[in-house]
Amino acid sequence: MAHRHAGTARRSAVTAIGALVLAGLPSAAAAGPAAAAGPVPGAAQTLRADRPSPHLLDALRRDLGLTPAQASERLVNEAEAGTRAGRLRLALGDRFAGAWVRGDTSQELTVATTDAEDVPAIEAQGARAAVVERALAELEAAKEKLDAAAGRVRTLDTPVWYVDVPKNRVVVQATSQKAGSAFVKAAGLEGEDVGIRMTKDRPRLLQDVTGGDAFYIDDSARCSVGFSVTRGEQGGFVTAGHCGGPGDTTTGYDRTAQGTFRASTFPGEDMAWVAVDAPWTPTPDVKAQGGQEVQVTGSVQALVGAAVCRSGSTTGWRCGTIEQHGASVSYEQGRVDGLTRTTVCAEPGDSGGPYVAGTQAQGVTSGGSGNCTSGGTTFYQPVNPILADFGLALTTAAARATAPAPQDGTAQEWAAGRVYEAGTTVTRDGVRYQCLQTHQAQDAWTPAGTPALWQRL
Repeated sequence: MAHRHAGTARRSAVTAIGALVLAGLPSAAAAGPAAAAGPVPGAAQTLRADRPSPHLLDALRRDLGLTPAQASERLVNEAEAGTRAGRLRLALGDRFAGAWVRGDTSQELTVATTDAEDVPAIEAQGARAAVVERALAELEAAKEKLDAAAGRVRTLDTPVWYVDVPKNRVVVQATSQKAGSAFVKAAGLEGEDVGIRMTKDRPRLLQDVTGGDAFYIDDSARCSVGFSVTRGEQGGFVTAGHCGGPGDTTTGYDRTAQGTFRASTFPGEDMAWVAVDAPWTPTPDVKAQGGQEVQVTGSVQALVGAAVCRSGSTTGWRCGTIEQHGASVSYEQGRVDGLTRTTVCAEPGDSGGPYVAGTQAQGVTSGGSGNCTSGGTTFYQPVNPILADFGLALTTAAARATAPAPQDGTAQEWAAGRVYEAGTTVTRDGVRYQCLQTHQAQDAWTPAGTPALWQRL
């Protein structure tokens, strides 16, 4: 993971970067300090972060120690920061080293680069610049080596590994220095800057239709409903793959017949979907506290540092923050890649339940360590890969569900229902756009009308 220095000729046009990311964003020089971190037009409105529910604000108060005003401000700031970070990511290209938010109200967006000449362009968009040694692509490549090594060696004593974007390094969580060092060596990363974090925690699966409601598998095990989805005319919900396999039957929270697992992946990933029978009807609702509900409006992936809340049939509605994306976890039952690590607590039976950031669906509970009495760490399986892999449309309050378009990974005409990764290029009405934030497209979210999600090329 060597430090990459850009050549003088390559960086002579740093002002062009500022111009590239300037479209649609306020200039710090033009608008003063307040506007430097201020709104990306349409971002909070597009993601409905400007209309939080009272029970969401109350949970953020309880779990993050925020006032209602701070919680409201945080949700708006995080929505706007996601778009700002997406535009800077496109502008920086292979020098981009990650982005994250900090502060009680997520008022500080940091964007990292491997080249100091990018600092003025980053700061011009109201973000704090961090100049680091390694690009995000280099860190992800190193983690992929750990992923490959995990297929050859046992990892129960090194149960978690991930890219820590704010620290600009890969981290292996291990029960001993010896175990961590052996895993790093097996991956061919000996001598590289890989952090080994000592811990006694061993994540476990939280095994034990509104999102968060209980459901039962083959009249025995209990998990939690994730998010409502449709596939064609068939309704259902997503949940964790370790909760059941294809063909397993489910009963609902009231113990009446509910549905059948249509597809399930575990280990490797921790995802499944259940097709429900009548009279079960998919809704955009996620169960919150005090009998209230949050309505999901999309699946835009939140930044590291953002607030996130979870619903589960054991411990209910809990909140925390996102620590890392793309973590790998070795459970006793097998390894799972691509999980997101959070500070939210959870307990057995919460598995499969939904995570939301504001009103945006994030993922379903996989496993973790600790509990909701003493605190802990929980991992979720991101929802967008579930939607893409199984050809599902998320049920939302903002738009009707649309059957997903084929996922071929190439530039093409924009289509509702497809999951778009950040950086993907599409065309719409003869105009080319590039995706700023990973999400599943909706009918109402055309590129021209959602500058929070798309940048015109």
